[in-house]
Amino acid sequence: MNIDELKNAWNDDVFEETPEISIEQNKKISLPLEKMRKNMRMEFWSTVGIFIFGFAIVWMCGAPFKFKFYLTILLASMGLVTFFFFSKFFKLYKEISNPVMKTFDTLQDLLLQLNLNKQYYLSFYLAFIPFLVCELIIVMEFIPRPVPISDFTIATTILSSVVGGLFLLYLVGKWWFKSFYGKYITQIENLLKELKK
Repeated sequence: MNIDELKNAWNDDVFEETPEISIEQNKKISLPLEKMRKNMRMEFWSTVGIFIFGFAIVWMCGAPFKFKFYLTILLASMGLVTFFFFSKFFKLYKEISNPVMKTFDTLQDLLLQLNLNKQYYLSFYLAFIPFLVCELIIVMEFIPRPVPISDFTIATTILSSVVGGLFLLYLVGKWWFKSFYGKYITQIENLLKELKK
């Protein structure tokens, strides 16, 4: 077998394994991707707004300096964690900003990236557990009370708040992802199944 026959055999195998996506199917992909991009922009700017609001509230309240300082450090740490995860989301945002889906493999790769970002999203919410605990401890220690509360009451309040907060965080995170991204990922998965047939 000469080199030309080998090239032709190779090219035939590649085209058989990677079917092309039609213009109509490409439009079907672009719609959910554009909606996801819009939701990502909205989420980014709302998160920036929440952090600005959080810092403003901390420094405008009439609490002691130590309380403000601890909460500022806590908010700054949350900002660093948020920055890390948003840098991962931004890579996906850039990837889907120019969706040129020509083959089945590129669509499959996109779906893999979307599912990977789903895991990042879950990790993003789980990363806030230590911050929730720290915030509760700071609040419990610095809120002035006319009558001091017992250690048992502090422990019970913190543990019940952490458990309730974790459950609520899980539900809100799951609902948020499903509402803003999950349904569009499902549309892309369905299109991928159609292409497999």
